[in-house]
Amino acid sequence: MSDATLHSTALDPGDFAVQIADQIESFLVAVTEVARGDEPDSAVPFLLLEVSQLLLAGGRLGAHEDIVPDEPYEPDMGPEPDVDELRERLAAMLEPVDVYSEVFDPYQPRRAPVPARISDDLAGVITDLRHGMAHYREGRVSEALWWWQFSYLSNWGAMASGALRALQSVVAHVRLNQPLEALDGLDTDEHLEEEALAEAAGEVMVQEIAGPLGLRRVK
Repeated sequence: MSDATLHSTALDPGDFAVQIADQIESFLVAVTEVARGDEPDSAVPFLLLEVSQLLLAGGRLGAHEDIVPDEPYEPDMGPEPDVDELRERLAAMLEPVDVYSEVFDPYQPRRAPVPARISDDLAGVITDLRHGMAHYREGRVSEALWWWQFSYLSNWGAMASGALRALQSVVAHVRLNQPLEALDGLDTDEHLEEEALAEAAGEVMVQEIAGPLGLRRVK
């Protein structure tokens, strides 16, 4: 049995760190499985559920007092695992609805929406979570919690929230039998003002996405 396994089994299952790590591990496994593409028809509702559950862990981390790691310097974890293949698989699966418009900071006045991608968001979230999980599996629990809390506040919390809003919107449009506005011709490499965003938006009818994404219309 590895040192990391010994450390994990020694912790109380009700411990805050164990609960957060379990939620994060569940998300990592679930999204990786979705990206395999074995059940594309249920991808959107399944991702909606998984991101919602992950943000519960994020909320707990955000509400927790500042976590201080035991060591003053972060150990070198080596190169980060590549997530390009996962990102590309998710992008192909979500292609009809992958690009969405997002307000980066709701407290900055009169900021125009910017284009974002659900696949990019999820890949970025997974990168941050895996980094903390590497510490956790090596028994550096305080380092893992510190990283998850810091990166939630600075990065993955916003990305997961944006992806959740987009996924929820897709489900709502389909279930309520409402047309979706697609950002045709708009991509994350472009920087367009609000008027250009509106001009670029076209309609994607519900029936074009309901079948491929495993959603059903309300009659």
